[in-house]
Amino acid sequence: MRLFGDAASADRPAPGTGSGRKGLKNNALGMFSSVVIGLASTAPAYSIAATLGIIVAAVGPQAPIVTMLAFVPMLLIAYAFRELNAGNADCGTTFTWATRAFGPRTGWMGGWGLIVANIIVMVNLAVLAGAYGFRLVGLVGLAESRLWTTVAGIAWIAVMTAVCYVGIQFSAAIQRVLLCLEVVMLTLFAIAALVRVYTDPPATAIHVSASWFNPFEVPSAKALTSGILAGVFIYWGWDSAVSVNEETMDSTRIPGRAAVMSTVILLAMYALVSTSAQAFAGVGTSGIGLANPGNWDDVLAGLGEAVFGSQSAGLVLLRLLILMVLTSALASTQTTILPLARTVFSMAVHKALPSHLARVHRRFLTPTWSTIAMGAASIAFLVLLTSFSEDILVDSIDSVGLAITFQYGLTGFACLWYYRNILGRSAKDLVFKGVLPGLGGLMMLLLFVYAVVVYAAPGYGATTVDLPLIGPTGGVVVVGLGALLIGFVLMPLVTRGHSAALKLQRSLLPRSLPPQTALESAGRYLPADSGSGVGGDWFDVIPLSGTRVGLVVGDVLGHGLHAAAAMGRLRTGVRVLARLDLAPDEVLTRLHDLVEQTAHERGPERGPERGPARVHARSHADEARGVTCLYAVYDPVSGQCSLARAGPLPLVVVDARTGATDTPELPPGPPLGVAGPPYESTELRLAPGSVVALLTDGLLQSADSSAAGLRQLAHVLAEHRRPLDELCDQAVATLLPGAVDEDATLLLARTRMLDRNQFAQWEVAPDPAAVGSLRTTVSKQLDDWGLHELSFTTELVVSELATNAIRYVGGPIQVRLIRDRTLICEVSDTGHTTPNLRHAASDDEGGRGLFIIAQLTHLWGTRYTATGKIIWTEQLLPSADGQHSS
Repeated sequence: MRLFGDAASADRPAPGTGSGRKGLKNNALGMFSSVVIGLASTAPAYSIAATLGIIVAAVGPQAPIVTMLAFVPMLLIAYAFRELNAGNADCGTTFTWATRAFGPRTGWMGGWGLIVANIIVMVNLAVLAGAYGFRLVGLVGLAESRLWTTVAGIAWIAVMTAVCYVGIQFSAAIQRVLLCLEVVMLTLFAIAALVRVYTDPPATAIHVSASWFNPFEVPSAKALTSGILAGVFIYWGWDSAVSVNEETMDSTRIPGRAAVMSTVILLAMYALVSTSAQAFAGVGTSGIGLANPGNWDDVLAGLGEAVFGSQSAGLVLLRLLILMVLTSALASTQTTILPLARTVFSMAVHKALPSHLARVHRRFLTPTWSTIAMGAASIAFLVLLTSFSEDILVDSIDSVGLAITFQYGLTGFACLWYYRNILGRSAKDLVFKGVLPGLGGLMMLLLFVYAVVVYAAPGYGATTVDLPLIGPTGGVVVVGLGALLIGFVLMPLVTRGHSAALKLQRSLLPRSLPPQTALESAGRYLPADSGSGVGGDWFDVIPLSGTRVGLVVGDVLGHGLHAAAAMGRLRTGVRVLARLDLAPDEVLTRLHDLVEQTAHERGPERGPERGPARVHARSHADEARGVTCLYAVYDPVSGQCSLARAGPLPLVVVDARTGATDTPELPPGPPLGVAGPPYESTELRLAPGSVVALLTDGLLQSADSSAAGLRQLAHVLAEHRRPLDELCDQAVATLLPGAVDEDATLLLARTRMLDRNQFAQWEVAPDPAAVGSLRTTVSKQLDDWGLHELSFTTELVVSELATNAIRYVGGPIQVRLIRDRTLICEVSDTGHTTPNLRHAASDDEGGRGLFIIAQLTHLWGTRYTATGKIIWTEQLLPSADGQHSS
């Protein structure tokens, strides 16, 4: 069986970025296993043993209620995890959710905070497991040796990393055994202690009192805050149940419920143990008293012999108590690796970390290099800390509170901001998606600020650092904030690609959609959730000749700079081809050729690359192919809309007269760059005021199916008389309330028809004598429009184009004038040859007609129709001051 020895051949890249699509083992865990992982990750026995004495020293006999009050912010944050997981069950948890709520930089810091907290805790848990392992076998001397506890800690980290590497189900099975032993021994200890208090009490024993559960009995607000800050640590870790969400059955519901259930179970356990321990040992500062500083590191070790006695049965139970703390540390070490590896894995999948960390074992379906890397990083951090000073290692465990409150607080605020647009939907949404997570985030923020102030005191902790410009500072805050600041320094480096791609994408998309006579338009582009999210979606509104307008949406495969650059090339290509007045199917055919050429130029066959370089080149070549695009041209004179598509992009049309919504069947066409049948255009007749929706598949990603998503969109567009910007926002909020794994684009257009007095058209007989009367008719029409200044030029244009049509083609001939932002003159005939502009020589008798037209008009061109061609010109209208408006 291959484990670490040949990981390169045993794993593969994550197949996707979306939740449930990263290649992890789906449906591997149920509710019970999820709760077990959530509980085990908190290390209940170790946490209460290492924290209860500190809480008692801070608040006195009110330790049980303070322990319970520390549960409140954790419960609020657990609800935030539940709601966010319901919207997007991604194993990146805080990283993914904060990215979607606030952007990639904030998301990176959320992920970094989780990494820092987990590595620091895992290092200390491994050292504790090493020490308790030696105590279990009677080697007390080795348990007190920094060298040997470090060696044992390294060994335990390596073993637990291997367990996590082998598979999630194997890890869960081990957790069930270890946690059961832990819970049984904690319960047995608590019951035995209470029985002794009321039957054979030691000298320190005190009976349980109601005042223990009255927070107003705490001496001061400062003491209460200090106690709650210490108590928060003992609940930390339950979110591991959510970090394995992609490997859990019903991944959007069970992990969130398991997280909330874990905190409630922890509340009951800690309330029982803290009450019984305090009743048995008292709150004294000597002997087995919980406020004795000598017992703070592990109050259970000092109480074990006193509770169980020194007889044979008591010694066995004492050994089991030591084993309980050992298994608690080991279980927490293992369940700390699980969320740590999956967070790093998700960050790598979303391009926030190197892609080598986004690989999955082919057999075990677990993250490979992210698991190994985090185990190795923990070992390196352990060696680094113990090499400097054991005091720094002690301070590091206190500093983890800063990372915990930072990560949890950010998650609470992310939930509030993430769902801000739907909080008014119901009272339930307001409470569970807004109020509770917001309060939890606020509490965590206050605890974070308070901890920074307290930990920064020079006398706090085991070390003091003399910082420039600041002076002596507690080592706890130096380690804690220093670790977070390292992530802040690294942030610009890891988010640089996303920022550059997003800037490129934004610069290539239209900043605003200019007003058009033919239609009103509004569009939205939503990049995906993280560093990989900026992709190749685009939309555009292109003014064409004859007041027609081109509408286009498209989607380039892939993400990042390459996809954004490919999108820019295609958008430019569409605009150029559209301005040539090509039919939609012809535009797509030319785009197909462009994509083929680009893929060929970027393909791996262009050079001698081998290995990863060749794979990288092939992936970019694949991105160039498979582009989907929908192109439509709307004519406000006839009300006709001509469309063609490459790929399965849908179209939604709302009839202005009836309000009925339709998704017309469009002729199928292969994605650009993919072989298939020729593209085909189709015609739709659109009534004035009709709303047309062009969209990419990303807009439908959250729906159960494309058909369901289109029904949701149709429901939104049923209110088609609302402003288009409002319809766009409503559509996005409805179809993408949370998770955005792929970028999405929506383009809405409301059609108009030209008023009858804005254009005039005439049939011209194929007789040169008819040209004279045509000039008179045109001049009269311009006088009616108040455009007498353009009469000379327009008569010349009409005369030249009509004469050429009569001379070289014959009838029928039609002339049309359109008064829009420019004066448009169109002459149509049945010919299919394009006139060429040339520079006539001085002795040529003809050939100057088009040259003169090009000089006198603003624009001119040719477009083809089913019956022939149209030669058109545009002239700028005179402004009020007599100048021509542009």
